[in-house]
Amino acid sequence: MTATAAPPAAPATAPEGFLRRHRSTLLAGLALLFAVGLAIVLGVGTETATPMDPDNPGPTGTRALARVLDEEGVDIEVARSAAELEELDVDDQTSVLVVQPQLLGTSTIERLYDHTLTADSVIVAGAGPGVADAFGATGGGTTIPLGHGRDAGCDDPRFDGLTLEVDSTNVYPHGDCYTGRAGAVVSSPADRLLLFGADQALTNDQILRADNAAVALRLLGQDRRLVWYVPSIDDLTGDDGVSLTSLLPDWIQPGLWLVAVALVAVIVWRARRLGPLAVEPLPVVVRAVETTRSLGRLYRRSADRDHAAESLRRAARARLAERLRLGSTTPPDVLAREVARRTGRAEQDIMAVLGPSGVVPSTDRDLITLARQLAELDREVRRT
Repeated sequence: MTATAAPPAAPATAPEGFLRRHRSTLLAGLALLFAVGLAIVLGVGTETATPMDPDNPGPTGTRALARVLDEEGVDIEVARSAAELEELDVDDQTSVLVVQPQLLGTSTIERLYDHTLTADSVIVAGAGPGVADAFGATGGGTTIPLGHGRDAGCDDPRFDGLTLEVDSTNVYPHGDCYTGRAGAVVSSPADRLLLFGADQALTNDQILRADNAAVALRLLGQDRRLVWYVPSIDDLTGDDGVSLTSLLPDWIQPGLWLVAVALVAVIVWRARRLGPLAVEPLPVVVRAVETTRSLGRLYRRSADRDHAAESLRRAARARLAERLRLGSTTPPDVLAREVARRTGRAEQDIMAVLGPSGVVPSTDRDLITLARQLAELDREVRRT
């Protein structure tokens, strides 16, 4: 008996061999995709374009300052509306920074005062005209250039020996630090309240000029906790927004309701008087040919041959324009030129028959002759 040979082992499939050979490459690619996705979720997802926002990496943002403060151990909490600010606890170990104060209304400023009564300090950056008045710096908020820098010139340890340099700043009439002929950049109109006009010194593109970084860190790093308030556009109106309803007197709404009710009553009253609509067929049907003959008899009786001739010419011009596909608004001279080209007649002869300034028939025979000429002209055009 002969021994049968064992069948050869089946070769590995192509996909299994490919995965075995490129396993390390695939694992590295998956790890890279995971890292990119994680960076998108954790990094890009928190960016914003709002000016003076600590999550804004752009030139007008303040992400650089916020990260340095965080590295120095300052706990930063961001509130982007008056409602979010009121949800945060503020105590005597907390500083409050208010940016973009032009977005605050009268009522939101009052709410800010009430909520920050126990704060260690409240810093308002960039308060302009009107807003400075609301914070107690009457007549302040004027904007001046500060491109060459300005020394502190005061004994305040937060600014002593530091030079401030920004493109432009707001100044206030009463203040001790960074003073000039137009006013001071820093003002303290009330206890624990400080107006800092050079808000540009906090932004990413200007914080490295002169001693701006040191000024910002000393100003905002006084406490271990900092509430960063970025108002929204809704905070501009707050509870005192001006709208059409607020400008109208209190009695206008009941008056409008009364007018509406009276209008509905008048409609119901008049509709009942008129009664339902009645549909009634016309008593007679006048055929078009009878209308034409009746108009002809009226023209003949009144001897208005001028009107009759113009009616014939007008109808002939409409028919010819339709045949020649020129449109109903074609001028008579253009129509006469095209008719002359089609029929071979002289353009002057065509205008004498067809034009609105043609000869006015003096007798009925002349009117009949004009009608025949127009009919003959229509036949010639139809033949061509």
